[in-house]
Parts: sequence; structure tokens; C-alpha cells
Amino acid sequence: MKREILIAHSPAEEVAVFEDGRLCEYMRRTEDSSAEIICIGKVERIVKGMNAAFVDIGEKKNGFLPLQEKSQSFSSSQLQSGSPVLVQIKREAHGDKGAFLSRDITLCGTYVILMPMNRYVGISSQITGKRRDELAALGRKACGDTFGVVMRSAAENAQTQDILDEIAQLQEKWQTILKQSATAHVPSVLMGKGSLAEDIYRSYLARGGAERIVTDTAPDFECDCETAPLPADAFDYVHRELRGALQRKVPFQGGSNIVIDQCEAMTVVDVNTASFTGQQGIEATALQTNLAACREIVRQLRLRAISGIIIIDFIDMKSDEERHQVLQCLETELANDRTKCVVHGFTSLGLVEMTRKRSRKSLTEEMTAPCHHCGGTGKELSL
Repeated sequence: MKREILIAHSPAEEVAVFEDGRLCEYMRRTEDSSAEIICIGKVERIVKGMNAAFVDIGEKKNGFLPLQEKSQSFSSSQLQSGSPVLVQIKREAHGDKGAFLSRDITLCGTYVILMPMNRYVGISSQITGKRRDELAALGRKACGDTFGVVMRSAAENAQTQDILDEIAQLQEKWQTILKQSATAHVPSVLMGKGSLAEDIYRSYLARGGAERIVTDTAPDFECDCETAPLPADAFDYVHRELRGALQRKVPFQGGSNIVIDQCEAMTVVDVNTASFTGQQGIEATALQTNLAACREIVRQLRLRAISGIIIIDFIDMKSDEERHQVLQCLETELANDRTKCVVHGFTSLGLVEMTRKRSRKSLTEEMTAPCHHCGGTGKELSL
């Protein structure tokens, strides 16, 4: 598979990812984007019934902060109303909900993720065998039970000294943040947004990297792939593709289509053969269509940044073997997704259940706004 990353910096930072010539992911970072920002906020109130606190971080809505972090090795003092607290924005505010916050702060590098408030040492699941054991030992030695790290997949082929140097750099960054927090106004930002392009490039290193980066300026990060100048109209094409991604019906493979309906609680995807008849009978046509649909469904999930519960109604298949083939194909395609996905399998009604972690606004939220007259379908916004 050939992967290209297109980068533009004006008027907003935009990144588009193409795989085999097809647009698969798009991200745009504007001045009001806040994901992964580290800030110091003020605990406005603690709601024990929700096991959470609401924190003033300087946005329109208070952020939501769980009283207990997921990691059992996270360590921090107990929260009190009115007290300052150091947090990281894990999900931006959307709709009626404020930003989702965490005290379990992470600092990402190319090879490692540093967790200064944690004691966990983890290794990417993509690293196996002897190298996994070596990196685990290196992580434990480097941490010394004073902080935590996760070795990213890029660490598999990295030199030991490069990994240790990056850990030292991230620790230095953390000490700078702590020093700033001691005298900072509450609320205020202590560490702003990093380079969106660098984040995306790093995350794809575990998935084969990129063959080429096409950008309007020289990359401000190290990359080991070909670079090329960005054509003036490159993102005009991307924007046209994005407007097509707002459509409910998506055609693929000679007449088949999928229909995507995004609801409040979930997203439902329906697979149809439509005018596609195939050459080998009804059952073979159903399987062929479902396998091709897997590729298009995953592309649309990534492109539209769809998250939460996802229900897929594939064309009915009679054999368990065929259903297994479809699930395997779906898992294979999802391996290219940077966002965590879990496929739960077929239900008793023959529907596939899966989840996709929410990390940012969906394309619909980014590109549309509710209609002021009917409150319904919305209008397209300019990019």
C-alpha cells in the first residue's frame, strides 16, 4: 500500500492522508482546537454521584474530570473544590458536553509515551518476541519506579541511546511544565498544541509509515521518507472529497453501496448490493460485496472520524465460515486505523457490533451547523 501525507499550514493547519490514491483521513487544527493541551484549572465542584469533578479550564463549559483514573498505578492527591489541578484535555468539548479531562498526563515522543504521574511500563502490542522483553527491561530500568512509559511500535528498531535520550527530553519538558504551574494564573494553558502533521506522521510509523510527504513548507520534524512541494490546488481537491463524504449513500464496487446514518447514540451502516449482481450466484455475490464493503466502511469511518457504537448490517450470509471471513477482513482493514477500534462480532440478529474511540470531532460536526429554522440536518460550513 502506498501512503502519502499532504500538509498545509495556512489559513489553518490541515493534514490529509491518502492510501493507494484514495483519501482516508483528514484533520484540521484551528486556533480553538484544544485536544492534548495541558493546562491548570480550578475544581468548581465535585459530584460524588457521578464520581467526577467539573473543572474550569477557561472554556465556555467546564471540563469533566473523573475522580479515578483508569490506570491502577496512577498516583495523585485527592481533589478538593476550589483547588487548582493540573489536567490534560483528552477529548475536546462537543455539543452540550465540556472537554473530557485527565490527571494522568502523557507526553508523546517518537519512540515512547512518558507518563509522569504513573508507574506503568507498557510495550506496543505490535512488538513481540525477544525485542518486547528487551524494551520492557529498558523501560523498567529507565523509569526507576518514579514515572511510567509506553514503548511505541517505532521503538522496535530504535537504538537504545535514542530511546533514553527521548525519555530525558520528555522528562525535561515535564519539569518545565511543573515549574510553570507553580506561578501560573488559574486557569491557563501550560503546554499548547504540538504539530498536527508530526503527530500523524509518528502514529503511522507503526503502520508502515509514509512513502511521501507533500507539504507547502519544509517539515519541522524529522522524517525518513520522500518530500515534495504541495500543488496549489491540492486541498481544493481534498475539500471536494470531504463534501462528498457528508453524503448518506456511498457507492463502491460496480453498483454496490453503503448507507451511513449517524444517530445520537450510535452509527448504523447498511450494506446493499444495489445494481451489482456478480458472476457466481447469490451467495458468492453477497460475500464478495461484504468483503469489498469492509474496505469502504473502514475508509469512511476514518474519513468521517465516526466514533462510539457502530452497527453494520452486512448482506445476509448463511455459513459461519463466510461470516468469519468478513470479520477477518474488517479487522485487517482496521489495522490501518490510528484510532482504537474493537470488533465485538455478529449479534443474534446477524449485525456486526464494533466501537471506535472518540478523540476528536466528527467530520459532520466540523463541516456542518444546525439549521436555525428547523434545528435539523444542518448547513455546510466553509473549510
